Amino acid sequence: MGGRGTAGTGLPGTGSPGADGETRSGLLYGVAAYAIWGLVPLYWPLLKPASAGEILAHRMVWSFAFVGLALLVLRRWGWVKELAANPRKLGLLTIAATVITVNWGLYIWSVNNGHVVEASLGYFINPLVTIALGVLVLKERLRPAQWAAVGIGFAAVLVLAIGYGHPPWVSLTLAFSFAVYGLVKKQVNLGGLESLAAETAVQFLPALGYLIFLGSQSTLAFGSEGAGHMALLASTGLVTAIPLVCFGAAAIRVPLSTLGLLQYLAPVFQFLLGVVYFHEAMPPERWAGFSLVWLALTILTWDALRTARRSRAAMARAAEEAANHLHPPTETPHPTTTDART
Repeated sequence: MGGRGTAGTGLPGTGSPGADGETRSGLLYGVAAYAIWGLVPLYWPLLKPASAGEILAHRMVWSFAFVGLALLVLRRWGWVKELAANPRKLGLLTIAATVITVNWGLYIWSVNNGHVVEASLGYFINPLVTIALGVLVLKERLRPAQWAAVGIGFAAVLVLAIGYGHPPWVSLTLAFSFAVYGLVKKQVNLGGLESLAAETAVQFLPALGYLIFLGSQSTLAFGSEGAGHMALLASTGLVTAIPLVCFGAAAIRVPLSTLGLLQYLAPVFQFLLGVVYFHEAMPPERWAGFSLVWLALTILTWDALRTARRSRAAMARAAEEAANHLHPPTETPHPTTTDART
């Protein structure tokens, strides 16, 4: 990662003017990425009467076309040969493509069928699910505050299940699918554009085949609603890739702790849109469940910031001790006493 400067410490104003500028631009990129992800519920309804399945297929096809063009312009193809020679990575990318297909498809369906608030809950609880997967899959050890946050999150799901009359399946599926996606992506370790290109390459032929099938059944919305609707469906590739590019630009300019805070922008925007714009119901039990989730996230964020601050302090002490060990302070010699006889 480049462009550290102030971002490396997370303390604004402590680096060079150029580093401060990098940090500010990183924040803007991060806000742009999460704002687009948060406001995208305004976009999916514009694609009706296309079904969620057709919108999903267009998203896959046009994302592959857009990202492939971007990589062609940037001439970033060296990773393809390396990836092709690594069956394990190819298998993991196939899993990632499958899981994100479920996530994308369910999210589009939930927005276009009046479940924006429930979808936002999925992304609110995603950090808690990610932590739980870290314990179950990677055998990570949690700090007490993290255990408390996960426990409160579990209580929130129970409260919401009682309120709904059934578990919040949309929220849970979105949260678990995205958490598994993140876990797999961590193992693959590819750049954002490269990873999206590989995943959409896996998705491309099935998605294109599905669109051809819809056309053969005369149920394809693409081309039947005018040029403007066609342009909107084609722009699904841009809507997918642009926030990812902004996120990648932010990730190399600001600390991970800052990105961790910015990630809550997306579900906050989604939640506000669901309540204020789409007028979805928020009965008392749903408010209670969301309040518990927000409490869990507050504890999680506080613990992450405290841990990051302690880690920075420990690193600073270690660096100071290493510097003192390499260059021990020299003692100033005492002036010699002049012999009175001279």
